[in-house]
Amino acid sequence: MMMPQFHLFLPQMRMSFETVVERARVAEASGFQGIAFMDHLAPPFAEQHDMWEAMAIASWVLAKTETLTVGHLVLCDALRHPAMLARQVTSLDHASGGRFELGIGSGSMPHELVTFGVTTNGPAGRIRRLAETLDIVTGLWTGESLTYSGKYFTLEQAQQLPIPTRPIPIIIGGTGRLTVELVARHAHWWNVPVNELDRIDARRVEIGDARISVQLMVAYIDDDSRRADIIALVERRFGNALWRPSILIGNREELTEQFAALQNKGVERFYIWFIDFGNPRTVAAFGRDVIQAV
Repeated sequence: MMMPQFHLFLPQMRMSFETVVERARVAEASGFQGIAFMDHLAPPFAEQHDMWEAMAIASWVLAKTETLTVGHLVLCDALRHPAMLARQVTSLDHASGGRFELGIGSGSMPHELVTFGVTTNGPAGRIRRLAETLDIVTGLWTGESLTYSGKYFTLEQAQQLPIPTRPIPIIIGGTGRLTVELVARHAHWWNVPVNELDRIDARRVEIGDARISVQLMVAYIDDDSRRADIIALVERRFGNALWRPSILIGNREELTEQFAALQNKGVERFYIWFIDFGNPRTVAAFGRDVIQAV
């Protein structure tokens, strides 16, 4: 069994750039291999709060860290022209010495795309646009001249240099038929919703060479005397959420056992979203206790 990867998922809202960097550096020092941000025009279900733009925060954290892989769960395809996206990714790849990954999807909050006048495309249309984006981005990364004619984009002898320093890892999430077809064609990682993990074996033949990742909300009990308080915090913040049952709660031994069970299902990367939004104490303790144990 391969050693799993742990990436911190940190929505870049309600905190300053300095606070984000602090959490990223603590994660880096604590054994996390990467960090991932979100990509929205306004924070989902929290529009009254501050939030930073996805590529800007990724760039800043890459500049302020040394080893962390940086990416997103996930960039929203509709917000960027594929030629601009290809250029942005290549630039961050070179600037960071190969530490940027492209997590991309068709948009998890369609209403915000309507609110901000981006698109009224339905799910199938957004996925077809994503398919064209991936064709174009990967084509431009070759450095060769690209002519492309699709429903959403047309390019004529388009070329971009330099090419990336390495094959850029692509992360795609979702379990719909059209999405899984894109995973098989383009993705290095398939990010699977927690409620679909039991179907991994049945669908493995559909995803090509993609490896399995999963995003998990975690309540880490680093001190058993705080167990009641931490569980109460989970109930207060997430008790009514549909995905409340999927939150992992436990101390070192309990979480280690749960991660081992997920590894046995084929999961090789865990995106950890802490219920306390990445408090440095929690991140450091989780790295010291759980990552080292797993």
